[in-house]
Amino acid sequence: MAGKQSGKVDIVAVAKAAKVSASTVSRTFNHPDLVNPATRKKIDRTIRRLGYIRNRAAQAMHGKRSSTVGLVVPTIDHAIFAELVQSFSETLEAAGFTILMTSHGYDLEREYAVVRKLLEHRVDGVALIGLEHSDETYRLLEQQELPTLAVWNFDKASRVSCVGAENMLAGRMAAEHLLELGHRDIGAVFPNTQGNDRSFDRLRGAKAALSEAGITVPENRQWTTPYSVAQAKAVCLEILAKTDRPSALLCGNDVIAQGCLYAAAQRGLRVPQDLSVMGIGDFKGSKDIEPALSTVRLPAQTIGERAAKLIVRLIAGEKTEITREAFPPKLMERVSTRRLETTGVR
Repeated sequence: MAGKQSGKVDIVAVAKAAKVSASTVSRTFNHPDLVNPATRKKIDRTIRRLGYIRNRAAQAMHGKRSSTVGLVVPTIDHAIFAELVQSFSETLEAAGFTILMTSHGYDLEREYAVVRKLLEHRVDGVALIGLEHSDETYRLLEQQELPTLAVWNFDKASRVSCVGAENMLAGRMAAEHLLELGHRDIGAVFPNTQGNDRSFDRLRGAKAALSEAGITVPENRQWTTPYSVAQAKAVCLEILAKTDRPSALLCGNDVIAQGCLYAAAQRGLRVPQDLSVMGIGDFKGSKDIEPALSTVRLPAQTIGERAAKLIVRLIAGEKTEITREAFPPKLMERVSTRRLETTGVR
């Protein structure tokens, strides 16, 4: 068993024990790709044995990078952003960075406060979900001249660099799929769009596609629910209890769609024979639930990876102009939707 170290171990002690220079140890932390893999392993073993922890706060005070990136997400309570965050984190880690993640609960005032906290920790850059943020948040980041990136939504006129999906197109594709299957009485079950440009754009795209087909979604065919399977199920239980229920439900994301599937099962309705259910997102597990969910895939893993690579380049000063990257959604037709004339529904 290793004995307890007397006093704190510094980078010089690590270098001496590993028989390398202090600059090589520093490079292992800050630019691991520039260090021979065998040397990195030797230094890592020494660090583990000595229990060395580098002082990032001191580095930041001396104007050096902290090698941390702040990631602000609306929620960490559900799997909506899980694949995106995982890919983003893994790619940053490979580049020698660590993420500091926080959430704001879809409250843009609270988002401003958590961004301030990240800046106090001297992060090298900040990634925000979506493009809808308060002017105070945008102004704060601009004043600090901090590399900033919006993730998960795309706008060719974005105020900051962005890497994301075309959410309006995703909503349009979901609605067009139901229209192609012959559905005309379509209900929309979406999250609150306030402070959520992803949901807003998807709903706007869906309504545009329906409008072009001569269909208006009346107020009594639009429902709002939080990002929760249980709460979505509760809302859909009320919808499906009515005798004039829609022939199809278009859901703002796969979490809500899953709640709709559970509600249909509890009401004794067959999906897709009695009701078609359409999601957006294609989260992990969407193809494995029963029935497999028809949805529009948003390439979360690719977006996370590309976003991480871009913010690293922004931090390094390799990119100075605003950069915008869009990734097209893809229709994933599965079992939960079916052509209307074969369902026996009105």
